[in-house]
Amino acid sequence: MKVVTMYPEVDRQKCTGCRTCERVCPVLAIKVVDAKASVDKTKCRGCAACEQRCPAYALSMVKRDDPFTVRVEVREEMVPRIKEICARAKLHPEYIVCYCTATRAEEVVAAILEGATTPEEISLRTGVRTGCKVECIQPVLRLLEAAGVSPSRPEGGWQWYGKTPTVWDIPVPVKERISKRGFYFDEDIKLLDKVANAGPTKEGAE
Repeated sequence: MKVVTMYPEVDRQKCTGCRTCERVCPVLAIKVVDAKASVDKTKCRGCAACEQRCPAYALSMVKRDDPFTVRVEVREEMVPRIKEICARAKLHPEYIVCYCTATRAEEVVAAILEGATTPEEISLRTGVRTGCKVECIQPVLRLLEAAGVSPSRPEGGWQWYGKTPTVWDIPVPVKERISKRGFYFDEDIKLLDKVANAGPTKEGAE
């Protein structure tokens, strides 16, 4: 889905102006104007969330005449900052943030370093959150926070599911209580810290 090949067409006769499409779009490419949905094709990433969620079936995905690839280049001069931000977020730079688009943490941080300050801007630049749109919001928010950015949730914001609590977030009293049942949180943290701060894989090094 890094290659954008589709976009939604609006059937204005069916559109009721309910704004569902506007609220579910991960890149804010749809706005309701004069009670009808209007699509900005230059921003649309072809995820089909609008088509799938429209209660009036007023949107249909059609092929683009001008397909394009969405990607942020990870430049060599960015690498030190990328490593720093990823370590702060407890994510390895090569961690796949979005399986639908195979977007890695390093590319998300590269987008942040180029000026992206919201999940929507990051999605626009990298394609992240334009597949299933369910889980990848949380690592994106973690990386933004690690970069010192606190984005505001857009109006509606139906695709903002928030950050998933991690092992680092578990309060000490809870760890102490549950550890008696056979959980090893401190050992897990040591292992995950090691993974997050590991060097590149053999393939990455080549």
